[in-house]
Amino acid sequence: MGTFVMANGIAFLLITGYAVFLFARLVQTRYAYIKLGKKAEFDQTVKERWNAVKTNVFGQKKLLKDKKSGIIHVMFFYGFLLVQFSAIDTIWKGLSIGNHLPLGPVYPYFTLFQEIVVFMILVAVIWAFYRRYVEKLVRLKRGWKAGLVLIFIGGLMTSKLIAKGMEIIWLDKGLSWFEPMASTIAAIGSPLGTGAAGVLFFVFWWAHLLFLLSFLVYVPQSKHAHLIAGPANVWLGRTHPVGQLHSIDFEDETKEEFGVGKVEDFNQKQLLDLYACVECGRCTNMCPATGSGKMLSPMDLLLRMRDHLTEKGAAVTSRSPWLPAYAFGDTNANQWAAQGAGAEEAAAGYDVSLIGDVITEEEIWACTTCRNCEDQCPVANEHVDKIIDLRRYLVLTEGKMDPEAQRAMTNIERQGNPWGMNRKERENWRDTREDIDAPTVKEVKQREDTFEYLFFVGSMGSYDKRSQKIAQSFAKLMNEAGVTFAILGNKEKNSGDTPRRIGNEFLFQELAAANISEFQKNDIKKIVTIDPHAYNTFKNEYPEFGLEGVEVYHHTELLAELVRDGKLTPRHEVNETITYHDSCYLGRYNEVYDPPRDILKSIPGLNVVEMERNREDGMCCGAGGGMMWMEEEAGQRVNVARTEQALEVNSSVIGSACPYCLTMMSDGTKTKEVEDDIQTMDIAEILERSVV
Repeated sequence: MGTFVMANGIAFLLITGYAVFLFARLVQTRYAYIKLGKKAEFDQTVKERWNAVKTNVFGQKKLLKDKKSGIIHVMFFYGFLLVQFSAIDTIWKGLSIGNHLPLGPVYPYFTLFQEIVVFMILVAVIWAFYRRYVEKLVRLKRGWKAGLVLIFIGGLMTSKLIAKGMEIIWLDKGLSWFEPMASTIAAIGSPLGTGAAGVLFFVFWWAHLLFLLSFLVYVPQSKHAHLIAGPANVWLGRTHPVGQLHSIDFEDETKEEFGVGKVEDFNQKQLLDLYACVECGRCTNMCPATGSGKMLSPMDLLLRMRDHLTEKGAAVTSRSPWLPAYAFGDTNANQWAAQGAGAEEAAAGYDVSLIGDVITEEEIWACTTCRNCEDQCPVANEHVDKIIDLRRYLVLTEGKMDPEAQRAMTNIERQGNPWGMNRKERENWRDTREDIDAPTVKEVKQREDTFEYLFFVGSMGSYDKRSQKIAQSFAKLMNEAGVTFAILGNKEKNSGDTPRRIGNEFLFQELAAANISEFQKNDIKKIVTIDPHAYNTFKNEYPEFGLEGVEVYHHTELLAELVRDGKLTPRHEVNETITYHDSCYLGRYNEVYDPPRDILKSIPGLNVVEMERNREDGMCCGAGGGMMWMEEEAGQRVNVARTEQALEVNSSVIGSACPYCLTMMSDGTKTKEVEDDIQTMDIAEILERSVV
């Protein structure tokens, strides 16, 4: 027996050492691929990082958005962490016969706890199998690869239990309530005898070890790389705050291209995202483009870029991504690695284009930038910034853009609005209502008066006939509350949100500079706007370009404050049932969910009902990301899909707090031919009806 134990120990060391070597090599290889990207800069504090890790890694907050899948993952996550102690104990028993972890009198309770953990994991394996292969959740992939991890984990747990059961028979340890499952196996297998049980113990001991080591090698080269990359991704955090995009330095004369045309043009954090992807499909499940039949799938977008990075990384670094290499010699990536060319030569030889061969232009232009994908992602992946970077390359480097989007950009350049209407008509929205006082900054100065807020009306409020009514209602409410304000009038320019999200960063920066100059010239300290896109741009993006010391408000935030302070009193009943549609740029981008609802709840007679998808789960209206100015050709229109969700709750009014959303929802009711039965109104319009 002594010779056998020694041989067993030597085999254990050799095989375990080889597996650990492969694991380390695989992790190093992925890291080398990520390092091909540009250096990323981070500004989160250690405290912010720890809070993110506690919330989303240990707290599993994002995963628990889907309660069933979240609970399964919690069972796997904590079960797998805890069961490693039992794995050490099992390995110990095979290397030192008759011994176990030196835990003294605590050991029996340790074994009981570990059996409970093993049972929990087995329940999770069965439940996960059911969700994927029986219930067949649309967002989950099927096939043998998708289920391989369940085989690994199930094999680990069953081999452990059988080995423990055989050990009880072999060493005549006696049945114990501290090992209920192992004792049950021992009771069933008792007719085998001690000799056969001893042989079977080592058979299943080795099975357990090989399952464990195979899983170790499998993790870095599979979707389960997220076990390593996911926590790292959460710890590193975003490279820029939510609602903000990184800027392009147009003063850098060394730059010949703008945006991302090659995968290595992404920064290293963006490339880490690719390996952090869990392939859970939550992003795609919530994506308005996917849900309405467009080609875009946020998950598939990341996965194809990940596979592209792996192949190109193999070509450039000559490091095989699939190990053991002899077992994967027929894969494209390993063949590229085997060529051993220099980095420049390999990059030139690898002629797969990121835009075109990996990602189609149709996918790039389908995104509404709503960030529903990012809100759902359990490992903090960022999808939108990558899509915008790809758009920037098409627009700024290749000069490619949807013709309708190009027309809107040209109109903004020439007249400051997407329709190309005369810039001198920007303040004319006031003319159709004589009961409001909305002076320009110039008019206030002529009166030798002062004002507290600059009301940034925006292009929609200034030119769109329907949106002008929102601006008028808001102005009337501010008059009623005694709030002093002024508008820039014909001096106001487009906020730049639309050009930036379409990819025209150069035009955005021109507009930002012009608007900031106007704000500073007039000593503006507070800005309020009815446009969530302008609100997000001013609040989160303009500070990078010099806007300092300015408070930015959305009109619902200011109105809610005025109602709360008693400066506006809703007194007339509004006998309607309303469902509120959350604007993406107000909600997910800036977490403004309660002020619009607080206003609605203050209005007598108004019954507020929620759509199934509301607040952070609310679906986009389809106008974001410049889509307001582009025609949807594939699938169902996003705004119609969202309107259908609103109609399900049988409301008489669909409320919004964004002129873009209002336009899209109004168009949706017309498409569904219910515009005579269902009103679409802004929060300000509804409040005005109750106050005035």
